[in-house]
Amino acid sequence: MTLAVITLAAGKGSRMKSTLPKVLHTLAGQSMLQHVLNAASQLPDAAQHVVIGHGAGEVQQAFSGAAIHWAIQSEQKGTGHAVAQALPSIDDEDTVLILYGDVPLIQTETLAQLTALAQQGQLALLTVELADPKGYGRIVRDTGGNVVSIVEHKDANAEQLAIGEVNTGILAVNARFLKQWLPQLSANNAQGEYYLTDIIAMAVAQGVTVTTRQPQRASEVEGVNDRVQLARLERIYQSDIAHQLLVDGVSLANPALLDVRGHLTVGSNVFIDVGCVFEGDVVLGDNVHVGPYNLIRNSIIGADVRIESFCHIEQANVAADCQIGPYARLRPGADLHIGAKVGNFCEVKKATIGAGAKVNHLTYIGDADIGADANIGAGTITCNYDGVNKFRTQIGANAFIGSNSSLVAPVSIGANATVAAGSVITKSVDDEELAVGRARQKNIAGWVRPSAKDGKK
Repeated sequence: MTLAVITLAAGKGSRMKSTLPKVLHTLAGQSMLQHVLNAASQLPDAAQHVVIGHGAGEVQQAFSGAAIHWAIQSEQKGTGHAVAQALPSIDDEDTVLILYGDVPLIQTETLAQLTALAQQGQLALLTVELADPKGYGRIVRDTGGNVVSIVEHKDANAEQLAIGEVNTGILAVNARFLKQWLPQLSANNAQGEYYLTDIIAMAVAQGVTVTTRQPQRASEVEGVNDRVQLARLERIYQSDIAHQLLVDGVSLANPALLDVRGHLTVGSNVFIDVGCVFEGDVVLGDNVHVGPYNLIRNSIIGADVRIESFCHIEQANVAADCQIGPYARLRPGADLHIGAKVGNFCEVKKATIGAGAKVNHLTYIGDADIGADANIGAGTITCNYDGVNKFRTQIGANAFIGSNSSLVAPVSIGANATVAAGSVITKSVDDEELAVGRARQKNIAGWVRPSAKDGKK
């Protein structure tokens, strides 16, 4: 027996005011639909079924390669009609869990409770108590407290509108029941749609027990209809991450000014200043200090590293005891060994910076290997690209590259070699040699500066 997870993702999302399908709008760096699928994927034996409509091709493309059974709802005729589109590919004995692609904060633990009840032959319904239930379907109970039906807001009378317990739309039930009930739905209501909620009354009439559960927090079941709601859920999500980091011993200068858009792994005694963004998979070792307004993406930062403000680090490996920034950029393939330093306004790409080496100021190091304890002067660049191909530069251990030098690759500088400031190096330099690649200086005595004609400046 399989758990068939049906996620409804066919809506247009007009209030998002975007050509992007609503479920593809992102929260913490992942689409809302991805968040829902992630929560469901942790349930045992879960098979993912997604019902799509508006922007169907774009949604499928975003999940190309994923193990998803797609169903098309070509006409938007309500939630009951949407679920019916997925049923033909689901076995009668499967348990069906119905979710929504625009409810991104739902938790696996909550879903596990519902599916366990459904596997006992019950219809398990997720409800929530709201102080302001306007717009939601109300849970109608009898005098014994048993659920008898759900009444949509637009169809509710005054007494029903006073009910605070509302339907989240999330439920679990055996597929055999759904295949009996869905063909019986009627569109005779204020919206002219086939409501999935009408199956509750059918279950009661058939003697199927309707059991309810509530999430730990109401935010789990909040849907997104516009960008205001999306921004609200983003801050809830980020607040939860910040809280957990604090519990784990991380010092945050301001928990409200942190964004984690992926997975952040931290060691002990880590400090993160304001305005930092972490994307993808990021690892921060013990005693790492991250200054304000840094972006770190898919990178590993070793122990005792200090990252000053306004750095951009992507797909980089930084060993222990390194110093970075401020205003440094480590591009994909940057590999800093122990104790290396990359200073302000420096860019490193596909390059190894050896142990203890220094690249301090206003420098570009691309497609290069810098030996241990080498010193790269301010304004130095590796000229790695000829307009078609890229070439590597090799710099030996303890080499000294003077300021404002251009190293035209492919070229190698030997160990303990020196390049004079202002040189253009086109030929390799052997160990311990001095290379001077400057034009000869000429001073002209008595030279007169040009003056503007007709008094113009």
